[in-house]
Formats: sequence, structure tokens, C-alpha cells
Amino acid sequence: MSAERRTVDVGGRPVRLTHLDRALYPATGTTKAEVMDYLVRVEAAILRQLRDRPVTRIRWPEGVGGEKFFEKNVPRGAPPWLRHQRLPASPGTDDEGTTLDLPFIDDLAGLMWAANSGALELHTPQWTVGPRGGLRGADRLVVDLDPGPGAGLDECARVAHLVAERLRTQGLSRTVPVTSGSKGLQLYAPLPRPRPATEVRELAHDLAHALAGEHPDLVVAVQRKDLRGGKVLLDWSQNHPAKTTITPWSLRGRDRPTVAAPRDWDEIGPGLRQLTADEAADRLARDGDPFDP
Repeated sequence: MSAERRTVDVGGRPVRLTHLDRALYPATGTTKAEVMDYLVRVEAAILRQLRDRPVTRIRWPEGVGGEKFFEKNVPRGAPPWLRHQRLPASPGTDDEGTTLDLPFIDDLAGLMWAANSGALELHTPQWTVGPRGGLRGADRLVVDLDPGPGAGLDECARVAHLVAERLRTQGLSRTVPVTSGSKGLQLYAPLPRPRPATEVRELAHDLAHALAGEHPDLVVAVQRKDLRGGKVLLDWSQNHPAKTTITPWSLRGRDRPTVAAPRDWDEIGPGLRQLTADEAADRLARDGDPFDP
């Protein structure tokens, strides 16, 4: 067998690995093997986020800078042990009226399968699927904070505190900030019980527009480029059942291997920055997962 291709046992599942020395992040020389090492280090934390959520993958088979692929469905050649389920496409999407064959990543073997395909980014919806396959409602609300031209993470941090305070007044006492690994950050508010995704989307919509009205020099709630200079967009739309958000602890397909990194609230202030894979894994080992109650 070629040294570039092997099958290994991962938790009792055979996983085919190829080109482990390929630089998936050419700017830093970070290889596929190093990407897999990161996933081993954050295994428990990222699997908690992926649990019972179908996973949309963004793949860079030849590495960042090469061609990328967006995959919702289970691809041909996926291992037979990979869990997947046919689910109806959401209304209002290009796939409306069809069913999608969506994969779930349940264990380290699934993470290694995804990484081997160059799937650096793992995206998930806010709803889950039950143990018997039935659709559940959303179990969390998410707000994406996206800085416009002239704004950055400092402005996002200011707005994050405003959002968290508003959620507290609405009975959602716990919100977890996640620097996105790109430009901004996300805020996740676990819900005490699953709620219809349309209901959660409406709640996020009203919150975003209320804050935009109260802080017009800092916050915008509509995606008009001419309104975004120096402000932070509160993107409430990712609560739509057809939308997905970068999974906390997932890598990003950027020049460097940055991560959608859960953070503690005492960090959300001036000087906030994105974290690399090594930094995120080191902090997880040292401080634990901010998503843990």
C-alpha cells in the first residue's frame, strides 16, 4: 500500500487516510496530519456541538487557496458506518420539495473522515434530530456579529455585551461568546426547551432591530452595505431552519488555521482577537470548555 494512503482503526471504525503531509494551510505549512491532531485535542468539545445536528462541510481538498466545495449531502464513497438520514429540505430554499441525505458526525472516526476529505469548516443548524430520527425544534438562539468597514472586534465586543444584557431581560440568562475565526463573533444562548425555529428567528429579529434602534451609531440589523460603515451587523437570520453557522471549535478556511473559539466573558473587551488552532486547544486543556454549564 502507498505510504500516502492507509486505512487505520479509529475507535473500532476503519478510516481511510490519504496525503497526511499535504499542507492544507500553505501560508503556515499546516498539514492534514496537524489538522487531525487538533481535532483529537478538542474531540469531546466539538462532538458536543455536533451531536444530533446534520453537518454541512466546506472542503478544501488541495488546501486553502485551492478550489473549495460546499457539501450538504452524504458524498459517494462515504464509509458505511457514517450515520446519515433523509430529511425534508426547508421551505423557501432551492431544494424545497425534495429530501436531503444529511450526515451526522458522532465520534472521532467521523471527524477524521471529514478532515481527510479537506473539510476544514463544519457548519450546523440550531435545531437537532431526536434519537428516533424525528426533527426537534431549535435548542439555542444564535446572533452573528459581523463588523462592517471601519469596525472590528472591539466594536463587536461592545455590542456583544448589549446583546447578552437584552437576552437576560428576556429570560435567557446564559450566553456564550465565540470568536468566529474570521472577522467577528457569535453569541449562543441555550434555550430551556426546544422551540420552533421560526419562533426563535422572530425573537432574534426583534432583538436585533431593537438594539439597532437604541444604538444607531453602533448597531445595524439589515444587510445593506451603505449602512454598515463603522457599525456591527446583528445577523439574526442564522436562526432560520435552512441556515447553518460555523460549529464552535471548528477550524476556518482562512490563511492561518484559526478557530471558531468559545470564550469567557471577561475576555470580551478591548484587544479581543481571533485564536489559532494551537491556542484554542491549549486553552481548552487548561481552562475547560466555556459551553460547559
